[in-house]
Amino acid sequence: MKEIYSRRSIRKYKDQPVDSEHMKQILRAGMYAPSAGNERPCHYIVVENRETLNQITTFHPFTQMLKEAPAAIVVCADTNVLKYDGMFWIQDVAASVQNILLEAESIGLGTCWCGIYPNEDFVNRLSELLDLPAHIIPAACIAIGHPDEKREVKERYSEDRVHQDKW
Repeated sequence: MKEIYSRRSIRKYKDQPVDSEHMKQILRAGMYAPSAGNERPCHYIVVENRETLNQITTFHPFTQMLKEAPAAIVVCADTNVLKYDGMFWIQDVAASVQNILLEAESIGLGTCWCGIYPNEDFVNRLSELLDLPAHIIPAACIAIGHPDEKREVKERYSEDRVHQDKW
């Protein structure tokens, strides 16, 4: 997949909404991510309200691109469905986020993955802002929109990071 190699975090967006069919396609990709024991704990909040997007930037300093992005997807975990003593939900969320990033790239949209969990202040304030029930944990916030910048793609493969059989 060329998207794996071409995807970059985008922090500048055009003032253009994300088509609802594209959003559905992106969310569908997120829902097809692998999940430990098929627990599928992810829920998705699509945020397009300008005031809400701007409010996120007031308490999370690394989300400033939301001031320009026309939308965000907040990926949450439902703690009521967790298996394995809740050990793997964060991996499930991460796999879902990666699928979202790659699908958005494949249709020409830009994204930026902003972590929420495990920062308690970010979790609590976003939970309050989005009126989340207590069993729902916001884990990631993904800015999404039409890119207004082109980021250089650099080679990341590095032989010195590959170890055979042991360190």
